[in-house]
This record gives sequence, C-alpha cells and structure tokens, in this order.
Amino acid sequence: MSDSPAGRLQALFEGHRLTPTQRRIAHCMVRRAGDVPFLSSVELAELAGVSQPSVTRFAVALGFDGYPALRRHLREVAPPEADAAEKEGEALNEYQQAVLAEIENLRHLAGLLADPAPVERAGRLLARSRPLPVLGLRAASSQARGFAYFAAKVHPDVRLLDEAGSMLTDRVDAAVRAGATALLCFALPRHPREVVEALEYARAAGLAVVTVAESAFAPVAAHSDLLIPAAVGTGLAFDTACAPMMLGRVLLEAMADELPDAQARLEEFDTKAAARGGGGGEGPGGD
Repeated sequence: MSDSPAGRLQALFEGHRLTPTQRRIAHCMVRRAGDVPFLSSVELAELAGVSQPSVTRFAVALGFDGYPALRRHLREVAPPEADAAEKEGEALNEYQQAVLAEIENLRHLAGLLADPAPVERAGRLLARSRPLPVLGLRAASSQARGFAYFAAKVHPDVRLLDEAGSMLTDRVDAAVRAGATALLCFALPRHPREVVEALEYARAAGLAVVTVAESAFAPVAAHSDLLIPAAVGTGLAFDTACAPMMLGRVLLEAMADELPDAQARLEEFDTKAAARGGGGGEGPGGD
C-alpha cells in the first residue's frame, strides 16, 4: 500500500464493513486526502454529497468516538513536510488503490496457505462426500457456481445450492439421503440470514460444513466445522472477491488430489472437448 495520504486513508478503511453511503464518504476522502485533516464534518458532507450525520456515523463505523476524533487521528498521521499536497498529486487514484488492496488480500491468503493443513483437511472432506452440495447465495452465488462447474469435472456428483427459500432445506435433505457427508459454503458480505439458517440445518442433519468467508469472525463461523478466511475488497462501491475465488480454486486442487480418478476424468474431458472442436489450448477447465 502507498505511503501517500491517500494510501494511508485507504488502509484505514480496509477491513471495515461500510454502507454504500459510507463508501461514498471514503472515496471522497481518498480523492481529497491532502485536505481531509482540515475539513469540518459539514464541509466533508458537502463534498461527498451526504448529510452531516452520515459523516458522524461513518467515523463511528471506523471505531472513533465521532468525526472530531477521526480528524485528530488524521492530523496525527499526516506527513509533517510542507509538500503533502504535491505528494497527493502523485498518489494513485481510487481505482488503482482498490486493485492494490485486492493484491494485498491475495498476499494475505498466500501467507495463510503457508500452513496447508486446513485446506488439505477440507479437500479430504469434500472428496469423500458423495454427493457434494455447494452452497452460495446472492453475492456468493457466482463463487459457488464457479466451484461447482469445475468440481463436476473431477467429482462424480456435485449439487449446486444457490437459491434460498424452502427448497433449500429440501435439497439439503435430498443430498443427505443420497449419502452426502459434507457441504461447502461460500459466504460473502452481507450474509443473508438464510445462509446461517442453512448451515445450522445442514450440521443438524449430520453434514460437516466447510466455509469460505471473508473473516474467521464472520457470522457463519459458529455454524462451520472448518472455516478458511479470504478477505474481500471494500475499496469500491461493491465488494470485490478475488481472494475468495482464488481460495475456491485452491480447494478444488486439494479435493482433486484426494480423488484417485481425478486425472483420468480430466483427460476424458480433454478428449471430449477436442472431439467437439473445443480444444484450442484451453485446457481441462476451458470447455
């Protein structure tokens, strides 16, 4: 992360769950990083196009008693040299900052994977479950769908659960009756209540729950047998999930390592893809 005023502000915001209005304030502060330590809450509200109480709630969301405490903090960490404005002119813009924040999330995930034991344990649980239900609702549905798509190339029975409602528990019951022993869940902010309820139901039905979530302290943690965290990016108006997606691919690899016929299945898919004209150097995941 850049050591510019904008970079330090971005670092202050990372890891906090902010509403869209609060993110608007954060983006405004990053753009005006050199001026922010000297702005009143009313002035910042006008610049961001929000109400003054929204600025106060934003400061509290960051862990400060109020906006004055946040401004004092910003003045304390502001660079003492007189050319701070010049430095700000050289700072990265908010889009670059968001990309760098995602890179940092991936670095953190790489550090976490220095101990491969949790992922290896997850791979064993997922490989042994026949069928394997994969849960992901709303924001997490794309992560679950991507995992299920590729997992079906090496696992004999993968069942995607991406719709909430009464049908969700029915499909969990069906998987258990068919012999499932584990469930993989992708849970991303903001977690729908149905996710927690579904995991609670799945565990009561005897399934071991493996969860990918943005933090070990996410609401789904209490209903997971094994939770592996992968941070989401919060620098843009909508969360970005590069690290959870990467962790999903890592879990695929770990699961495939536990399936004795995984390589044969991949080769079979390659052969069929080539026969259909879908070779093109895409590899087993391209068809």
